[in-house]
Amino acid sequence: MLVGLEKTFAFNLSGHVLHPIFWQNLSPDGGDRPDGALADAIDEHLGGFEAFKRQLTVATTSVQGSGWGVLAWEPLGQRPIIEQVYDHHGNVGQGTTPLLVFDAWEHAYYLQYKNVRPDYVTKLWDLVNWEDVAARYAAATGA
Repeated sequence: MLVGLEKTFAFNLSGHVLHPIFWQNLSPDGGDRPDGALADAIDEHLGGFEAFKRQLTVATTSVQGSGWGVLAWEPLGQRPIIEQVYDHHGNVGQGTTPLLVFDAWEHAYYLQYKNVRPDYVTKLWDLVNWEDVAARYAAATGA
C-alpha cells in the first residue's frame, strides 16, 4: 500500500510543480532566444542556442507515452541540463530545478496537432517567455 501512495504522491507532486511552470513559460509575445546569464550558460554547457533547442526538442518529442521535456538547473554540477520526465514521475522534486518545461501529454496538443507532437513542439518555441525562464534561472543560481 505504501508503494502505491508513494507513486501517487510523486505523480501529483510533479504535476503540481510542472503545470504552473509550463503556463508561466509561455507568452504570445515570446522571444526568439534568451540573453544575459541564461544565454551564456546555454552557450557554455549546452553547446549554444541551436544545439540546446535541438536537445530539448528531441527530449520532448521522444518521451515515451506522456511526459515532459525540461531545461533544468542541476545544483551539484552547477549547470543547466536537459531532462526527460516520463508522466510526472522521476526527476521533479529530486534535486533539479525546472526552468523551462514543454508539456508532451496528449491533452496539451491533440486537438490541434493530432498525433504530430513535433509540430506542436516547433510551435512552442515561438511562445517561450524568456523573461520568465531567465528569472527562474536567476533564482535557481542565486544570481
